Amino acid sequence: GSSKAASLHWTGERAVSVLLLGLLPAAYLCPGPAVDYSLAAALTLHGHWGLGQVITDYVHGDVPNKVANVGLYVLSALTFAGLCHFNHHDVGICKAVAMLWSL
Repeated sequence: GSSKAASLHWTGERAVSVLLLGLLPAAYLCPGPAVDYSLAAALTLHGHWGLGQVITDYVHGDVPNKVANVGLYVLSALTFAGLCHFNHHDVGICKAVAMLWSL
């Protein structure tokens, strides 16, 4: 039941973390739309799960917990949409970081 779901969630968190470790050098070595959109998804998911743990640890009570979780989903959706918009209509995540490093 919930033990298996928690185990699968933990495994998913580790998989996304390992994926991010692989995407960072990929962003430098072969930047492009596939890496940009993969970074957008992985960074958003990683942040969503991390902030979800903060809510679990520090927000108590039924109503505040529900409000915080709705806010988290809105924030995560806006983050992903914003990164996708940036990838599609601007230089993309990989190129933007390269431009920052070249300053």
